[in-house]
Amino acid sequence: MSKRNYIFASESVSEGHPDKVCDRISDAVVDTFLAADPQARVACETLCTTNRVVLGGEVRGPKSITKDLLIEVARHAIKDIGYEQEGFHWKNAQVECLIHEQSADIAQGVDASGNKDEGAGDQGIMFGYACTETAPLMPAPIHYSHAILKSLAEARHSGSAPLLGPDAKSQVSLQYENGKPVRATSVVVSTQHHESIDQDEVREIVRPHVLNVLPAGWMCDEAHFYVNPTGRFVVGGPDGDAGLTGRKIIVDTYGGAAPHGGGAFSGKDPTKVDRSAAYAARYLAKNVVGAGLAERCTLQLSYAIGVARPLSVYIDTAGTGQVDEDKLADVLQELMDLSPRGIRTHLGLNKPIYARTSAYGHFGRAPEDDGGFSWERLDLVDKLKAAF
Repeated sequence: MSKRNYIFASESVSEGHPDKVCDRISDAVVDTFLAADPQARVACETLCTTNRVVLGGEVRGPKSITKDLLIEVARHAIKDIGYEQEGFHWKNAQVECLIHEQSADIAQGVDASGNKDEGAGDQGIMFGYACTETAPLMPAPIHYSHAILKSLAEARHSGSAPLLGPDAKSQVSLQYENGKPVRATSVVVSTQHHESIDQDEVREIVRPHVLNVLPAGWMCDEAHFYVNPTGRFVVGGPDGDAGLTGRKIIVDTYGGAAPHGGGAFSGKDPTKVDRSAAYAARYLAKNVVGAGLAERCTLQLSYAIGVARPLSVYIDTAGTGQVDEDKLADVLQELMDLSPRGIRTHLGLNKPIYARTSAYGHFGRAPEDDGGFSWERLDLVDKLKAAF
């Protein structure tokens, strides 16, 4: 039996965190290729450190997308985040592009040919999760951790918090009673700042963003509200710590409240099931919870490289389900084709919609008119209700 009374914490990092700078650049590369050719293949990794960025990976797409163009894409992403610092500047950083053509062996296994449907781009397991803790059907600790940093970033971009820098982290610990979150026991926010202000001043800049995000009465006591606990955070971003694509996979998903598969999302086109099948799993789990068939739903998919259909579909509603889980798995597969092609078609994933996913979570976001965050739609709810 699962515990009912406990404290659970999740963390988030801002768009200016070194790893998220890399995720943003890698996803901007994906968007550049998909905008030119919706069928392009991209696997882009980025490394950044003090005034240096290195792009690597494999692509298959239009020859018009040159290395020089991708270097400019990287600079634009850095500028959009807001880095104009001595140790990391969008204009002055040395950017190197080592991206090359995709392996013919991989292409052969993945491409459709003859009677063979397009296969998965790699083996792997992917998880989706949803719960009733918040309106977007996300776990509360990661939801509020994201929201705090997003609020701070919006204030920085608008000019209302000019003394804050792009790099920031948050961590929210929530008390659960009878399995439901009821209040914060501690809140940690570390944010890069101008050298002209001290820790106390940063604390008061941060405070309203935390209070506005948390539900009324949930704020922790003052002793457990930690802002820049080391006392100073002037040097930050890639100048303070090297970054790599794909190192914040728990931040990207459910904050540790649910399992995560083996792969990261950013830098991968939607033929890669690491990304697209994780989106599909979230979409199905969210619709199960949205339909009232469970309060919590974990869904696992598994694939083999070159094979179109998933090898397994596993569902666990943690004792909150209102229907038979085996039947639910069958119904979900009837409602959605879970082959790589089927997922992309159902969710409309062959579009340049990925740079926006690179910070503040891939899940729990509002679906957008151009197809962004399509996996957050609740358009299967009526069909699920009818099936049961």
